[in-house]
Amino acid sequence: MADTPTPVRVGIPAETAPGERRVALVPTHVEQLVRRGLRVVCEPGAGAGAWYGDDDYRAAGAELGDPWSADVVLTVTPPSASVVRKLAPGTVLIGFLAPATRQDEIAALREAGVHAFAMEAVPRISRAQSMDALSSQAGVAGYRAALLAAEKLPRFLPMMTTAAGTVPPASVLVLGAGVAGLQALATAKRLGARTTGYDVRPEVADQVRSVGATWLDLGVTAEGEGGYARELTDDERITQQRRLAEAISRFDVVITTAQVPGGRAPTLVTAEAVRSMRPGSVVVDLAGESGGNCELTVPGRETVVHDVTICAPLNLPSECAVHASDLYSRNLVELLGLLLDDEGRLALDSDDEILTRARVTAPATARDEED
Repeated sequence: MADTPTPVRVGIPAETAPGERRVALVPTHVEQLVRRGLRVVCEPGAGAGAWYGDDDYRAAGAELGDPWSADVVLTVTPPSASVVRKLAPGTVLIGFLAPATRQDEIAALREAGVHAFAMEAVPRISRAQSMDALSSQAGVAGYRAALLAAEKLPRFLPMMTTAAGTVPPASVLVLGAGVAGLQALATAKRLGARTTGYDVRPEVADQVRSVGATWLDLGVTAEGEGGYARELTDDERITQQRRLAEAISRFDVVITTAQVPGGRAPTLVTAEAVRSMRPGSVVVDLAGESGGNCELTVPGRETVVHDVTICAPLNLPSECAVHASDLYSRNLVELLGLLLDDEGRLALDSDDEILTRARVTAPATARDEED
């Protein structure tokens, strides 16, 4: 009789990054993995920030223990170089690893001989939609951005009809019509605001209109590849900023979401544009972690300049940790499925496009060492 293969162990560490409340795997998905024959090891307290207790994980079939000794480790944020030393050679690590900016950690993973897969590097192709963690978390951020704007704006978002008269609805402009921007538009619309969307990709105009918003056409287009816009020329950038400044003065709220993968966020809202806004207006800059779309943004801070409140929150998905964790956990489970064979054993397919593009480190082979 053949020996029964040792079950693959999946580790869920507690996140230690400041302000991070999400957990990589929620109990519902723990139960799915256990049913497939995997063992799940959860660090005590790992789910506390997302309101999942240790008992919830035990009930789902997980055991409490050291997650870093597992065969596969699932994280939300990149592990520090000191934590990487806990990983045995050949360990599979999956999470947001920030390969473009956390190069010391990536080097440590490579030196440790770890198979590391970055969720932000999952390609945007049809087969990988269920693994697109950037999109799932961007949707949460867009939702929270609209709520933050409503909180900071010193007026109503919806039209209010009262005995004292009728208050007109606030006007909201969202710059960038990706997942975050569309969710911000949809949420602001549900709150009763007049909404307008702008993007340099004209092909998304119908998506903006589909969530009840008006399309702002500035006559500057920059269609790119892979769902992203190409970089604007200097002349296009100057024209865009000038025309945006003229438009921004008409809005009570501006929410910005424009990002450049691996690079600095483009400046869309100039200091002069902020100066033109009405006192009490609000700018919510979702690109703060990569420098910000507003020239006056201070990442992670709320500032008031020219009587305009400028918010640049970091890690908004963590503020909605329950659903953000559930969505992210689903993304991870889908990607993990590509690493397992029908019997639940690790079987990394080097020819799979998703895995090839998401992999950021791998153990050196004998041939690599000879070279």
